[in-house]
Amino acid sequence: MIPERPRVLLLCGGPSAEHEVSLASARSLLAATGDRVAWVPRVISRGGQWLDERQSLGRLAQRTPAQPDPTEPPGPRLDLAALAGVDAVFPLLHGPYGEDGRLQGALEVLGVPYVGSSVLASAVGMDKLAMKAVFGEAGLPQVAYRAVTRHRWRTQREAVDAELDGLGWPAFVKPANLGSSIGIARVASPAERDAAVEEALAHDRRVIVEAAVVGARELEVAVLGLDDPRTSVVGEIRTTAAFYDYAAKYTPGAARLDVPAEVPARVADACRAYARRAFLAIDGAGLARVDLFWQPDRDALWVNEINTMPGFTETSMFPRLWAATGLAYPDLALHLIELARTAR
Repeated sequence: MIPERPRVLLLCGGPSAEHEVSLASARSLLAATGDRVAWVPRVISRGGQWLDERQSLGRLAQRTPAQPDPTEPPGPRLDLAALAGVDAVFPLLHGPYGEDGRLQGALEVLGVPYVGSSVLASAVGMDKLAMKAVFGEAGLPQVAYRAVTRHRWRTQREAVDAELDGLGWPAFVKPANLGSSIGIARVASPAERDAAVEEALAHDRRVIVEAAVVGARELEVAVLGLDDPRTSVVGEIRTTAAFYDYAAKYTPGAARLDVPAEVPARVADACRAYARRAFLAIDGAGLARVDLFWQPDRDALWVNEINTMPGFTETSMFPRLWAATGLAYPDLALHLIELARTAR
């Protein structure tokens, strides 16, 4: 069992484009749990260096975005001294480096318990193309999509264009490995698609292009647990933007999160069942948020993606879904830390 007041290393920041999102999640977690956890906060800089505790607290107190420091020495990529004497690690890192299995692998080699999914599940959950393949094998319904690599885009353009044209319009272009809607674009013409693919390829050498579901409602379910996971009530994202992009996610008032969502009971039940299946399909652990599309006029439901380390501010969808299900934010954090000790 984890101690009554566990000592937990809280990792946040990181080299990914979601650095500031991670810091916002960490600030909320520290504020909400108070003295119930002996937190050891460590910010990882944009350059990958682990800041010491004093620097970390200073950075978390700052609300202005941190810019890369060209004088910063490289690494170290893993500060072993920071792991000394901790009961668990909470890797509250979004995107590549922290959410994609690399950090999880290092912690497993060192035998340190950590919150969240394993190496495999983290990697699959981060890589949209691998995720789609696993979901397809599990029989989960998905929208039509195509993969584009930088090499094929440069050397086999006509063939790639023909494949993408088959998806119809509008469509979405996304980097295979990124989150928070960074690098994602909704396109409605070949010219827009070309520009969006180029932008996505600036973030990743692999890109996914998906058919848009016109008139779809965006629903989300939170998952919690291990081999017999629980699912939350269903939430809905409403925004006046063309889609739920980065600005809509992180600009106050740009989107409305309805919890619970006003959907028929059979739709909510189907969403929860699909979310559970998606979590088990990737062998998830601890926590995840599963995003779905529901098209009311066709009564069709699709699984969009799974996020193995969703945003963790008190206003983020994952904690709000559990609060509406009866698990308050501080208790949710402590439950995740307890799960970390039994997950592996």
